[in-house]
Amino acid sequence: MKNKKVIVGMSGGVDSSVAAMLLKEQGYDVVGVTMQIWQDEETAIQEENGGCCGLSAVDDARRVAGRLDIPYYVMNFKKEFKEWVMDDFAAEYFRGRTPNPCIRCNRYVKWEALLHRAMSIGGDYIATGHYAKVVQLENGRYTLKKAPSRKDQTYALYNLTQEQLSKTLMPDGDYTKEEIRRMAENMGLPVAFKPDSQDICFIPDGNYQKFLYEYTGKKLPKGNFVDKTGKILGIHEGITHYTVGQRKGLNLSMGHPVFVTEIRPETNEVVIGESEDVFKSALTASHVNWMSIPEPEPGEKIRVHAKVRYAHAGASATVFRKTDGMLVCEFDEPQRAITPGQALVMYDGDYVVGGGVIEQIEG
Repeated sequence: MKNKKVIVGMSGGVDSSVAAMLLKEQGYDVVGVTMQIWQDEETAIQEENGGCCGLSAVDDARRVAGRLDIPYYVMNFKKEFKEWVMDDFAAEYFRGRTPNPCIRCNRYVKWEALLHRAMSIGGDYIATGHYAKVVQLENGRYTLKKAPSRKDQTYALYNLTQEQLSKTLMPDGDYTKEEIRRMAENMGLPVAFKPDSQDICFIPDGNYQKFLYEYTGKKLPKGNFVDKTGKILGIHEGITHYTVGQRKGLNLSMGHPVFVTEIRPETNEVVIGESEDVFKSALTASHVNWMSIPEPEPGEKIRVHAKVRYAHAGASATVFRKTDGMLVCEFDEPQRAITPGQALVMYDGDYVVGGGVIEQIEG
């Protein structure tokens, strides 16, 4: 470890603070960096009490760095964050999809941009406070292994490349959240009991519609709620208000609970159905990143445990690659609310096989 320099992305929270502490204890030359991604001071102030990248993040990270006696810098990544995360988030919603901005941020900002910057200042590795473990398998490939913590974050990291994984350290991956907080307390770190941030960092009030309008100046028109036969059931407020599986906020008097089963941006329709209509057995995914195994031959069937969203327990499935690179995933049992724009992440036991972006739902 001696003389190996690691650039730690410090969000001002307890997880990244303890990651920096653990790496210093292991003998690395640790440098703390907070990534400035807020687009203006007003946004930063809104995020002051909880966002992972607001003004309090800088204050808290700087205090932790002082306590650990490590160099600390704030680096500007506003351009990368706007281009790769915020622009994509808005575009996906206007396409009737439900994106996961944290996955985009991890892949293109927290890793690609930070890693490039870290290498340019002589870094050997980057590190974060994520709950996951980077491992190199017998086949020589790098992958992620689930952490023992209930907060396992491998789902949101499936898109990291082999090059990125080879230069990544995740020291928190061996511990639970409770153990991380206890270590922070024992070390006297000022963020030991700081609450976790729950919301999307650039929408701290959780109002997606307000953000989309203020960010783009566009407001999508109202349209029709329809059933699967095309019968008009009512008027919706614009497709950006809805996601597959949604039940609340529909304002439809149907006499029983109904759900969003599909969003059709080309006709500006939101399809409504029964609970059973939300369950589907197959999907196709694009932009597939293979992690624990090299890209398989087209048609080669692989058994996996697959998740279709972060909170999904996962289910047994068979996947295979088509000749155009798209991935087909067929679940043994129908799964609820598979949603275009979200990620399909495949596991073999505790190890990430790979993942992709859900495009179409079938079955």
